[in-house]
Amino acid sequence: MEILHNFSLKKYNTFGIEAKAKQFVAVHSSEELKTILQGNKSHKKFILGGGSNMLLTKDIDAFVIHIDLKGKKIIEENDDFVWVESQAGENWHEFVLWTIDQNFGGLENMSLIPGNVGTTPVQNIGAYGTEIKDTFISCKAMTIENQEIKTFTKEECQFGYRESIFKNEAKNLYVITSVVFKLTKRNHKINTSYGDITSELEKNNITNPTLKDVSNAVIAIRQSKLPDPKELGNSGSFFKNPILLKSDFEKIHQQFPEMKYFDISETEVKVPAGWLIEQAGFKGKRFGDAGIHKNQALVLVNYGNATGQEILNVSKDIQTTIFKTFGIHIEAEVNVI
Repeated sequence: MEILHNFSLKKYNTFGIEAKAKQFVAVHSSEELKTILQGNKSHKKFILGGGSNMLLTKDIDAFVIHIDLKGKKIIEENDDFVWVESQAGENWHEFVLWTIDQNFGGLENMSLIPGNVGTTPVQNIGAYGTEIKDTFISCKAMTIENQEIKTFTKEECQFGYRESIFKNEAKNLYVITSVVFKLTKRNHKINTSYGDITSELEKNNITNPTLKDVSNAVIAIRQSKLPDPKELGNSGSFFKNPILLKSDFEKIHQQFPEMKYFDISETEVKVPAGWLIEQAGFKGKRFGDAGIHKNQALVLVNYGNATGQEILNVSKDIQTTIFKTFGIHIEAEVNVI
């Protein structure tokens, strides 16, 4: 392991923001992680995964530890299900494609989401009608303080909409080192009801879709709407879709009857944040090198040399305008550093 100083993080965050780490090291095993944590107890630490869900607004005055643990294996299986363990540093999309190649079902709707496996439980990532919690069994995490390994069950992770214990009471206390998923081997539950998946399949004359067909449809949809971070810096959806009490929403809906929404319980509805942002006139707008993507209003982008602060300012302007216009507060999904 080589400890680097004043290290550029531009290639380690999908926004492509230029920021420096006071110290930086990449760890490739739990043993290396344990060694680094034990040997640097007095240092302030910053754990870095795939860099896909953060906005760097300043240099990191800390010891940045990049989690680069690789490997995946089947740990249990029967006729119907397989339990697969992936190390935290595996690229999420590549892992999803690997499961599909094995004919393991459950993750196909989350194809092409940026980031690494280890950060997926933190956000309870999701797309097109599925979330991590649907297939998640457990994850192993190392305590930063004393390097003990703890296994978190699904219940212990306290999953919510883009929420988990790792964003709340366990924040900055653990490093996730591996995740276990329970996937189907047969009788796959193909989910094509959400978004544009059905129309994308129909366009290709597919009436009895396989896991691969669903994955390809999701990839095609995402590529048509979302910019590739390698070509245009972004972190995917910047904002969460706001969840409102039906009683509150009904008053807003009377004023804006065209507002889209989805029932999520008897008492709550979810409003698409992208619709709100687009209606407020932000879609495709550019402020210097910071802007909102032309095809998807949920995505803030770096056109080249935007600073994290400039992108943050745009996001705050959007939040203020949405609240003034609709009386709805939208929260950032991205972690602002």
